[in-house]
Amino acid sequence: MKKIVECVPNFSEGRDLAVIDQISAEIKKTAGVELLDVDPGRDTNRTVVTFAGSPDGVLEAAFQAIKKAAELIDMSKHSGAHPRMGATDVCPFVPVAGVTMAECVEIAKKLGRRVAEELAIPVYLYEEAAGSEERKSLAYIRAGEYEGLAEKLKQKEFKPDFGKAAFNRKAGATVVGAREFLIAYNVNLNTRNVKLAKEIANRMREKGYSVKKLESGEKQTIPGTLKAVRAVGWYIPEYQMAQISVNLLNYNTTPLHRVFAEAERLAAEFGVRVTGSELVGLIPLEAMLQVGRHYLRQQGGCLGVAEKELVRTAVQSLGLAEISPFKPEHKIIEYRFRKTGPLAAMNLVDFCAELASDSPAPGGGSIAALNGALSAGLSAMVSNLTFAKKGYEAVRDEMEIVAEKAQPLKDFFIEAIDKDTEAFNCLMAAFALPKKSDEEKKARQDAVDQATKGATLIPFSVLEKSRTVAELALVTALKGNRNSLSDAGVAGLTAAVCAEGALYNVLINTQEMAADSFRSETRAQARKMCAAVLETVAKVRAVMDKGFAD
Repeated sequence: MKKIVECVPNFSEGRDLAVIDQISAEIKKTAGVELLDVDPGRDTNRTVVTFAGSPDGVLEAAFQAIKKAAELIDMSKHSGAHPRMGATDVCPFVPVAGVTMAECVEIAKKLGRRVAEELAIPVYLYEEAAGSEERKSLAYIRAGEYEGLAEKLKQKEFKPDFGKAAFNRKAGATVVGAREFLIAYNVNLNTRNVKLAKEIANRMREKGYSVKKLESGEKQTIPGTLKAVRAVGWYIPEYQMAQISVNLLNYNTTPLHRVFAEAERLAAEFGVRVTGSELVGLIPLEAMLQVGRHYLRQQGGCLGVAEKELVRTAVQSLGLAEISPFKPEHKIIEYRFRKTGPLAAMNLVDFCAELASDSPAPGGGSIAALNGALSAGLSAMVSNLTFAKKGYEAVRDEMEIVAEKAQPLKDFFIEAIDKDTEAFNCLMAAFALPKKSDEEKKARQDAVDQATKGATLIPFSVLEKSRTVAELALVTALKGNRNSLSDAGVAGLTAAVCAEGALYNVLINTQEMAADSFRSETRAQARKMCAAVLETVAKVRAVMDKGFAD
């Protein structure tokens, strides 16, 4: 899984677009990072920037943006409606995919140390990166804002986490941290009555609401029903409807579908109906998949469906397209980084035409991977057809497990179609390097050796995975819907083609290699793995022979 970290720095400039553009440019030019959103506010005189990418890329982009902000923004001349104490006021890191919170804490600490040492800006750590319970709160650290910073730095208890306790008049101080992904989410109501929206929001939000005791007249706080949820009610003239505006602080504590369901429940108590909802900004893929799984399970469906179907189910169930079209490729943060390879993006006719041309790639390696995807897809199909079939209740859970395993395998093989061709192209590029001098010859040979290994490891990984798809095919052949027996059989055959095709590519890529441990071990392991796959497929064939006997 690709590692993706989100970073949402807030800069104390929301009016001078030239300054904002220069800060944003530092992020744009950083490798491994994509700038997702720039949101300036004139009244707040503050710009919220959102970008994401690899951990190293995000760390570098954050530093360069903070450096540029320190050069361009003079806090001694700054005014605005939003609380602030630095040119870069706050800079949180958020785990999105393949990254833990602990890793984001380490990124925050690395950034904080570098900013303090290289830019002489005092840095405080907050949220999950904080060194004390008090400093988890941004409001606690920022109390007194920029104007009170010089005096606060003289206090022992306000010593920065990084850097000297010296007032930087121009840049102020920066707060760096790590937190969960914040989802901005609005629930649509079939009313214009903002009072009702506020009542529902108050009962949902973790903070709750206040009521007067009948006996004493004192105020009593009633906790809300949802943890990690902030909510307010408001009216949107553009939509002519009231909404419950929600900030979901941790979608693992309270999933999005729980927010929606609670809004429906409370709305009904006030004679109001939820008509749909709206996602503001971006959302992690897992948060959408949670919703899709939840509603699919409620409908009695098998969870072993394609990711695209889970997302579609989530969008439809939450009514996310009520106000405007919901485009997953724009709204789901991982999809902003997911690029479909040129071969996988082709339609079947064009792919076959390209295959049949005089170009050496795509070739057998890509076709081996394609067969792996076909095998996984067929096993998932048979499992889904068995899941809800009457008479197959005893294998229902097992079929769902097979389908759930098959879906990511299918995706792996589809990616490998292009990876195999890319590896071949890298090898051809290495062969094309100049070889006139001894230095050039050595550099060329080193490049060829490296590219050959790369071209070998792709089909080797395909071969490794082919064993699993063969085993899934055998389960569907033995226990799947009898009406789909032939499909299970073809799943076995395509698994065999995947394995043998991958083996052939491993062997040809290593054939001219110098005799060493990599060559000998790789070839031996590949033959052993292929034999195991063919042994499993032989069992699938035996089931076919018995099932189709005259």
